[in-house]
Amino acid sequence: MAANFSQGLTIGDLADRTGLAVSAIRFYETHGIVHPVRNAGGHRRYGRHDLRRLSFAMAAQRLGFALGKIAELLADLPDHKAPTKRDWTRISNGFRADIEARIAALEDMRDKLDGCIGCGCLSLKSCQLYNPADVKGEEGPGPRNLVITTD
Repeated sequence: MAANFSQGLTIGDLADRTGLAVSAIRFYETHGIVHPVRNAGGHRRYGRHDLRRLSFAMAAQRLGFALGKIAELLADLPDHKAPTKRDWTRISNGFRADIEARIAALEDMRDKLDGCIGCGCLSLKSCQLYNPADVKGEEGPGPRNLVITTD
C-alpha cells in the first residue's frame, strides 16, 4: 500500500523505505534522530525529512561515528523540515576533520607496526607500537592493555 505523504509516513512506511526495523526507528527516535508527530489517534507520523535524517544516521554509523555524536549534530537542525544543503555541508565538514584525524592515527599506527614486523615479539624495549621506551615494565609483569584511540 502506498504511503499517503500528506498525512505523513507511518512507522511501517518509514521501515519499508529505510530498511530499518520498526524497533530500530523507535530506538533512533529515543536518541533524537527523528521527531514524529502524533495524529488524532495518537499514532506516530513521520515526514519525508525523517527519511533523510535516518539515512544520514545510518551512513554516519557505518563510518564509525557514535549515535550520540550523530544526534548531537542533528540536534542543531530543524526537527520537522528537511535539512538544507548548507546544513549537510556544515555537518560533513565536521565529519571530515574527524575522519582525517582517524586516518592520521591509523597511518601512525601502521608506520610503527612496520618496525615490529621483523621481530614479532612486540616486547622489546625499542617497541614503538605497544611499549615505547619500555614504560609498561614499570607497571609490573605480564601484558598490559593496548588502547588505540583517535580522540
